[in-house]
Amino acid sequence: MKKIWHISDTHSYHDLLEIPNDIDIVIHSGDCSNVRDPYNNEPEVRRFIDWYSKLPIPTKIYVAGNHDSSIEKKLVTAKDFYTNGIIYLEDDFIHIDGFKIHGSPISPNFGNWSFMKSRDKLDRHWERSIDNDVDILITHTPPKGILDISEDRDGKLEFCGCKALKRHVITRIKPKLMLFGHIHNSDDIINAGTMKLSICDTIFSNGSVVTDRRFGKLSSNGNIFEINP
Repeated sequence: MKKIWHISDTHSYHDLLEIPNDIDIVIHSGDCSNVRDPYNNEPEVRRFIDWYSKLPIPTKIYVAGNHDSSIEKKLVTAKDFYTNGIIYLEDDFIHIDGFKIHGSPISPNFGNWSFMKSRDKLDRHWERSIDNDVDILITHTPPKGILDISEDRDGKLEFCGCKALKRHVITRIKPKLMLFGHIHNSDDIINAGTMKLSICDTIFSNGSVVTDRRFGKLSSNGNIFEINP
């Protein structure tokens, strides 16, 4: 049995997290940083790496998000994570403690942010990049309709996750855990937390810890799971 702590979207407020005890694997599914400009983004990411590397947790995994522009521009590289004892996954997988874990930073286009693709290209992307036998799938984007309610450009509520990702997860990949963030809590909308669907055994987790327009304090401390390889 392994104890996994899932967090996401700390947006430079990682210091406010309460570190749980006896965690085997911590997984962050993107947006450790905040500012859009990659040169100003870089010190934010490096401060996060310094903090993350010192957590008293044996295995640390990071997958980038749409705010992590310095990673997309290679100002911060996978080597920077690995030399600090952190596993960085970018459309790749690794075997750890009996789990096959895949991570992807890609999310559907929305504004001029990092690691984004148009929705009509995402089905092919997931098909090519994610194997069928993944146990833990980490993406920055949610699957559509699962802990992903937000406002569109007109202020109307919509499910804004990825429809193609949901199809691949439910019909093909069927992981034990599907971990993501990207869509935060917003006013009375709660996206942070976990969900299960009646049609599959996958546990879905939105690990976002902030609330839109209320950055500076945390609304969640992530999600914790105990699962067998």
